[in-house]
Amino acid sequence: MGAWQKTGCVLCAQNCGLEMMVEDGRLTRVRPDKDNPRSKGYACRKGLKVIYHQYPADRLTQPLKRVGDEFQPISWKQALAEIAARLKELVGQHGPRCLAYMGGGAPGGSFEASFGVRLLRALGSHYYYSSAGQEFSGHWWVHGRLLGRQYNVTKSDEERSEMLLAWGWNGMMSHQMPRARAVLTEIGKDFNRLLVAVDPRKSETAAIADMHLALRPGSDALLLKAMIALMVQNGWEDADYLERRVEGWEQIKPWFTGFDARAALEVCGVDYGQVVELCRLLGSKAWSVHPDLGLYMGRRSTLNSYLLMLLCAVCGRLCRSGGNLVPGMIMPLGYHADERDPKVWRTVATNLPPAAAGSFPPAAMPEEITSGHPERLRAVLVSACNPLRSYPDTAAYERAFAQLDLLVVNDIVMSETARLAHYVLPCRTFYESWDGTFFANTYPEVYFQMRRPLVEPPAQCKEASQIYHLLAKELGLVPEVSQELKEAAQGNRLAFGMQLMRWAADKPAAKMMLPFVLAETLGQEWDSAALAGLWGMLMTAPKAFAANAARAGFAPGPDLGDRVFQAILDNPQGLWIGQADPAEAWSDVRTGSGKLEVYIPELAQEAEALNPADEARELQPDPAWPLVLNAGRHMDYNANTMMRNPAWNQGKRACTVALSPADAEALGLVDGQTVSVTTAAGTGSGELQVSGQVRQGMVLIPHGFGLVYDGQVYGLNVNRLTSAAHRDFIGTPLHRYVPCRVEAAQ
Repeated sequence: MGAWQKTGCVLCAQNCGLEMMVEDGRLTRVRPDKDNPRSKGYACRKGLKVIYHQYPADRLTQPLKRVGDEFQPISWKQALAEIAARLKELVGQHGPRCLAYMGGGAPGGSFEASFGVRLLRALGSHYYYSSAGQEFSGHWWVHGRLLGRQYNVTKSDEERSEMLLAWGWNGMMSHQMPRARAVLTEIGKDFNRLLVAVDPRKSETAAIADMHLALRPGSDALLLKAMIALMVQNGWEDADYLERRVEGWEQIKPWFTGFDARAALEVCGVDYGQVVELCRLLGSKAWSVHPDLGLYMGRRSTLNSYLLMLLCAVCGRLCRSGGNLVPGMIMPLGYHADERDPKVWRTVATNLPPAAAGSFPPAAMPEEITSGHPERLRAVLVSACNPLRSYPDTAAYERAFAQLDLLVVNDIVMSETARLAHYVLPCRTFYESWDGTFFANTYPEVYFQMRRPLVEPPAQCKEASQIYHLLAKELGLVPEVSQELKEAAQGNRLAFGMQLMRWAADKPAAKMMLPFVLAETLGQEWDSAALAGLWGMLMTAPKAFAANAARAGFAPGPDLGDRVFQAILDNPQGLWIGQADPAEAWSDVRTGSGKLEVYIPELAQEAEALNPADEARELQPDPAWPLVLNAGRHMDYNANTMMRNPAWNQGKRACTVALSPADAEALGLVDGQTVSVTTAAGTGSGELQVSGQVRQGMVLIPHGFGLVYDGQVYGLNVNRLTSAAHRDFIGTPLHRYVPCRVEAAQ
C-alpha cells in the first residue's frame, strides 16, 4: 500500500510544493501540494515529470576513478585518501590559487555550498564559481554599489504593485515567482492593474500583457536611457524621493536632460507615443519591475542593470512597498565582495572579481585553467552541476578540463562533465536526502521548506554535504571532536548546543569549521550533514531574522532557532518562518551615505556616451552574421540539464531552432527541416521551427540539451555556439545577443 508524502520540486528555483506517492520504496506518482503555503497547489509540467530526474539510466552508485580511458570502481576510503593527497600536493606546490570549487547553485539544494565553500576557504582559496556568477554578476554588482551589499538584490513586490514591468522576462515559461502563470494571468485580467512586457519577441508573457514594447534586440540600454530622459524632461520623476533617498543624482542628471529620446526610440524600433504613455504611468503608479536574462545576458549587460535601477530610483520605486524590495531571508546568499577592497581576490588571467556576492563568473574558468599563468587553476571540485552543458563555450571547457591535474565531480549521474573527471563521487538525489534552498524571494513573508528523504538511496551514495565533510576530515581540517560532545548529540538539541559552546570556547579553529563539527556530531546521528547545517544556521541566525520570526509568531528567546527548526521538521509542506516589516525596508540600504548611491564611476563614461547615432551604427548586423541568436529559450520542455531521459518529452518538439516566418521564407527554409546554426564559437544542427512568436532577425534555441543518454545525443547543445570570451566587463556572458547565421544543413 502506497502513501502520499509532501515534498517540493527540485527543477527550478521556485521549488513548488509537490506530493509524491511512495510505493514499495519507489516514487511512482506526482501531484501538486495544495497545502504548500507558497505555491498553493500550483505546479508546472516540469515538476509533474520530476520522477524522470529521480530515476535516470546513468545513475551513479559507487565511487569511480579514471584509469586510462576507463573508470574503475573504488572504495570511499581509497577515493577520499587519494583526492585529499592530491589536493595537499597541488596546493602545497602551487599555492591555494590553483584550486576552485564550482557548485552551490542547484535548484534543488543549497546546503552543499556552505560545506564546499568552507572547505575551499580552509585550503586557502577564494575561487568559488556558481550559476549566480553565470547569470547575475552584473546585476548583483550594481546592487552592491547602489545599496551597499551585493546580496541585497531587490525583487518585485508584484502582489502590491499597480503595474508590473516584465523586462527581458518570460515569466509564463521561466516562472521565477510563486505561481507565476496564475499571478501574471490575474494581473493581465485585472482592469485596475497593468502588465507591461519589454521583449523583442511576442513571448507567452507579452501575449497576455496590456502593453508590449517589442524593442530591437540589443537596444535595452538605449531604451532605458530614453525612458529616464522622458521622465526628467517631462517632470515625472519623484523629486522628493530623489532629494531624501538618493546620493549622486545631480551628478548624473545631465546625462538625461538634453538626451534625444525620440531619436533613441526610433533606433530601438518602438513607438514614441507608446513609450511616452508608459513613462507617464511610471510616474503616477505604484510599479515594480521583474528583469531576467533577456536584460542580464543581453548586449551591454551590466549597463542594462544600472540604467534599470536608475529608472527605479528616478521613480522612487526601490525599497518601497509595491516597488522593488530586498526579500526577507534567513541568511544572506553569499557575502559582499567589493573588488575595491585589496583583500578581495580577482581571477589571475581574466582579472574578474567575484561580483555575485562572492561567486566568480564561470565564463572565466576555461581561461583560468589554460592561461599558462604560474597561479592558474589546476584542481576543480564540481558539485551538482554540469558545466559542459550549463556554461558558455563547451569546447573551451573540454579543452580546459582536459588540462587539469585534478577534476572531482559529485553527481547523481555520469554527466558529460563527469566523463572528463579523475574521480566521480556518487550523490544521493534530492528525494533521498535532507535539503532545501534559499531562493524563495517572497515579500514580506519569509518562506522555507526542508525536503526530507522519501526513498532510500543506493548504499554507497552520500549527500554532497557529507562528501565535503568526509573530504575535509581526510584533509585534517576538522577539529577532533570529543566523545562527550558526540554523545551529547544523541540527546536534547539545546543541551547539545550548550555543550558545543563550551567545547568550542577556546578553539578558534573549531568555530571556523562549525559546519563540519555539526556534521561530525548531529550529522552522524541524523545521517545528514545538511540537516545538521540547518540547525546550526538557525541557532546562529542574525538579529534581523529573529525580528522577522517574531512577526511570524515565534516568541523571542535563546531557543528561537531550535523552535523554528522543529517547526520546519513538523511542516514538510514548508511554512512561513518570518515576516519582514515594510516600514523597515530602507534598513537594507547599507551604503556609507545611507542613501542609494547612483553614481558608479566604472559605468559613468559608457552611460553618458550612449547615444542614438552610435547605437544605430553598432546595431547594424555584420553580413557574415546577419541574425541574433537568443541562446537559452525557456520552455515547458527544458529543465537545465537535470532531466536527462528524453522520454519525459516524448512526442514534443522540445529542442528546435526557432525562426520568424519572414526569415525562414527569405532563407528558403521550411518548418521541420534540419538547419545549421553557425556563430564565431561553432556550428550546431537542429530541427527548424517556424514561429510567429519570434521577431524577425532573431533565432531562439533552448538550453539544457545536447545530453548523452544511453549512448545517444538528445538535442542541440546551445553552449557549443557561445564563446566564453563573449562577455561584459564583469564576466556575464552575453547569451541573449550572439551574432549568427542559419542555413540548410548539408
